[in-house]
Amino acid sequence: MFVCQNQPCGAQWQPSEVTIKNEGQGFLFRCPMCGARNPVQARQKRDGTIEYRQSRRESPSAEPERPRGRRH
Repeated sequence: MFVCQNQPCGAQWQPSEVTIKNEGQGFLFRCPMCGARNPVQARQKRDGTIEYRQSRRESPSAEPERPRGRRH
């Protein structure tokens, strides 16, 4: 199952419901509902078929990290 990474959308899709293609920045699918681009990783299985997996999006930390160094 694929999940739209667009925060307001979050729709879930079966692999048969989306079209995966390479638009020049790697493999991705566009959410059928909102059109957001969602990256996926392609892996070739031993039998030669290609399996697509969605990498998990890193959740933003609760506290943004402050830049280190001197203030000007």
